[in-house]
Amino acid sequence: MGVGEELTRLVALAGGRLTALVRRVCAQTLGLPPLPVEVAVDAPGSDTEAVVAEFAEQFSVDVSLIGDEQRSRLWAALGDKTFGVVTQMYIADFVPRVRAGLQALDVGREYLSWVNGVDAWDHTSDASDAVFSGFLPAVARLRALDALTSELVRLRGASQHHCRLCRSLRETTALKAGGSERLYGEIERFENSRLLTDRHKAALRYVDALIWSPAHIDPQVAAAVRDGFSAAEAVELTFDVMRNASNKIAVSLGADAPRVQQGTERYVITADGQTVFG
Repeated sequence: MGVGEELTRLVALAGGRLTALVRRVCAQTLGLPPLPVEVAVDAPGSDTEAVVAEFAEQFSVDVSLIGDEQRSRLWAALGDKTFGVVTQMYIADFVPRVRAGLQALDVGREYLSWVNGVDAWDHTSDASDAVFSGFLPAVARLRALDALTSELVRLRGASQHHCRLCRSLRETTALKAGGSERLYGEIERFENSRLLTDRHKAALRYVDALIWSPAHIDPQVAAAVRDGFSAAEAVELTFDVMRNASNKIAVSLGADAPRVQQGTERYVITADGQTVFG
């Protein structure tokens, strides 16, 4: 399936009260319209739901500030359901951001068919499988955006979410296209960089907007993306930010240890959207 079908599939994942709760909490935290829900949940109805709601709120505000105590409370409340529920948080947190981004750029309307409701709720699919085996590879198969810009966007997201794993990786195609540690070192101070192009800076501003202020994307930020990127590139840029933000799942659960203790490890994304290391 393509990205649009995979995104619609994520929105249609039912999940009961907990999914409805995290969709309400994440959207309310972001100040964005929530994803459709199968059942209405106005507030936590139990101690477990209160723990989930607290975690979901911090997941949306700044995932890097989730600590061991909060993680322990979530694991104690959910047990072996924890990973699946946190994956649902990722969907509830980032699909509304994608909607806001595409609307601000005035592109990709065909990816938002679910906005007015879900035709049929999916009660059987596993959220983790839908994300990691379906949606993320579908985004990785997109090829409108150049590899170097994609890598700069990925590394900016890694920095903003404090993902140690993501920071330890380097995409090989981007390195061959001009990527370097010197260039990547400019990402943290990209506004003043003399190495990064105006196009790169426009992309990085947009990354920051989706991560930190998705409900208030500066019109000038959106205009710079429209001016510097084709519609297809702008759509891919938006979905790249969401794909990279799947690192929030690992960061929130303290599972983002780097793959190497020193230096970085290279990887390549294959034509079918899979990540191959080494």
